[in-house]
Amino acid sequence: MTTAVPTASGSGNAATAKFRTNEVTADTSTDRAAAIYKDVLGKLSEVIYEHEVTYDEYRVLKQWLIALGEGGEWPLWLDVFLEHFIEDSNSRIFDGTKGSIEGPYYVPDAPNLGSDAALPMRDDEDGTALIFQGQVRDLDGSPIENASVEIWHADSAGYYSQFDDGLGIPEWNLRGTFSTDADGNFKIHTMQPAPYQIPHDGPTGAFVRSYGGHPWRPAHLHLKVTAPGKRLITTQLYFQGGDYVDDDVAGAVKPDLILDPQPGADGVNVVNYDFVLDPESEGRFVA
Repeated sequence: MTTAVPTASGSGNAATAKFRTNEVTADTSTDRAAAIYKDVLGKLSEVIYEHEVTYDEYRVLKQWLIALGEGGEWPLWLDVFLEHFIEDSNSRIFDGTKGSIEGPYYVPDAPNLGSDAALPMRDDEDGTALIFQGQVRDLDGSPIENASVEIWHADSAGYYSQFDDGLGIPEWNLRGTFSTDADGNFKIHTMQPAPYQIPHDGPTGAFVRSYGGHPWRPAHLHLKVTAPGKRLITTQLYFQGGDYVDDDVAGAVKPDLILDPQPGADGVNVVNYDFVLDPESEGRFVA
């Protein structure tokens, strides 16, 4: 299998194209929008005065913003550096399983595979075989039948299907939707992913290098879990002791989201992780 690194322009433009397929709106009132805009500009002005930002630095920023847009990298940059603040702010009032960022590579409508199945993968898919299993419950501890468990993750070279920069990875490779059984259980057979670098040959990479950072994300599984009448959980799960767990470029790792796989039969790692769903609620955030 290839060990090439995804290009920023290829994956960035693919992420932008996917995002633009669905029009997004928010019922934000004029008063709320005005308050947000005023605070954003106010906080930014504080940074400018505190650090005495020069005109040359301002021009560099403007040049970089233009390049970020032209390269289709806005979804990449926003999801890596900003989304974890949005997610944390929106999840603090809930009691169920902790969430994390969605990232730019989610694709809806992945094939439904039942409650116990293998994710679609190539015959020569690299990695260590992994069984990821668990139960979906409500806050009272009752199992939830027919809960939806969507999962997607990168392959061992850091590529996501449908964002593979033209390498021809099958459309639904390492993506699937599972439905819990009568006891709320699911069992997913896949390959344990590896750490990978975010696309960093474009403006996002230049941003990371400008402050002496690195472009690495720890190995992780993406999940969306929900059921009728329950709040959708979007999260990422990481692997104990893995590289970059304590130094994620996206700052998205939380202690509650770290898995500890154990060796099972025939060299297959096994990990259990249960999800607890809150009831649907508009929360405290209002337009």
